[in-house]
Amino acid sequence: AAEEPEELPLPSEKPKHEKHRTESPASVAPIVQAVLGELRVSSVSPDSAQLQWSVPKGPFDSFMLQYRDAQGQPQALPIDGRSHSVTVPGLSPSHRYHFHLYGLQGRRKTDHVSIEAVTGTEEPEELPLPSEEKKHEKPPNKTPPSDAHPVQAVLEELRVSSVTPRSVGLQWSVPEGSFDSFMLQYRDAQGQPQALAIDGGSRSVTVPGLSPSRRYRFHLYGLRGRKKTDRVSVDIITEEPEELPLPTEEQQHEKPQTEAPTSEATPATAVLEELTVSSVTPTSAQLQWTAPKGSYDSFMLQYRDAQGQPQALPIDGGSRSVTVP
Repeated sequence: AAEEPEELPLPSEKPKHEKHRTESPASVAPIVQAVLGELRVSSVSPDSAQLQWSVPKGPFDSFMLQYRDAQGQPQALPIDGRSHSVTVPGLSPSHRYHFHLYGLQGRRKTDHVSIEAVTGTEEPEELPLPSEEKKHEKPPNKTPPSDAHPVQAVLEELRVSSVTPRSVGLQWSVPEGSFDSFMLQYRDAQGQPQALAIDGGSRSVTVPGLSPSRRYRFHLYGLRGRKKTDRVSVDIITEEPEELPLPTEEQQHEKPQTEAPTSEATPATAVLEELTVSSVTPTSAQLQWTAPKGSYDSFMLQYRDAQGQPQALPIDGGSRSVTVP
């Protein structure tokens, strides 16, 4: 009773339990062979938890981890049958979660274990990047000649200017002083730390490659030299997923014909030139283009990721290059 296996009553839950009763004479043998061992928490962070378990008897085809998020919404995480651990990302700091792990044979849940975990408290050093220690070691040597400058540079509130299912636009201001550069840090949907370097003259950035309907916590650091001297943060939730935002090609081709009487002159003055690849790495690509005639209010780069999911990256109208991470 303490485990509360029905805490997350998914639509398919009742039929699965009913099948177990009606089909038990024919399929009870393979179900009994697979047994889940104790579920335990191996580590926690402010926004993730790592769970481990064992399978003392028989194999499972797959696992299903179920829990409720900080807003009380049910979440289900499918896991490969060969796995014996999982990292649950996108959690909220200092929050108690009830995790239920089900072992599946075919599409039927045949065993169940549960555990409670409390996430850690958020700290400024939530994202310890590999270069962080070096950055902290250098300031003592530079403090005497430049101590006054970092104090004069102040970051103001980090704001959300736009949100899509897979990106977010952020804005900030620097009311006092100036920064050499900025560093935006956050964790992706898999709980991995990400760092985005930003030019010191910028006051906005678009973060691409996010997941729909997920909470993200962004930390913007102002840097003087290699030292982080100020920090502002903001939480956002990306929008609901759009099925296919890409199939607008036909509509785009049709629009000039239908709108020709009222706006034919405007589209004709703005012309895009050939898109070229300026550099590539194993995980990113840099693209460049020109606009020899007219000007655009903005650009939109669309593509499909390695999983075939549509991605859309909004770009400022004054830009002529973009790095796709």
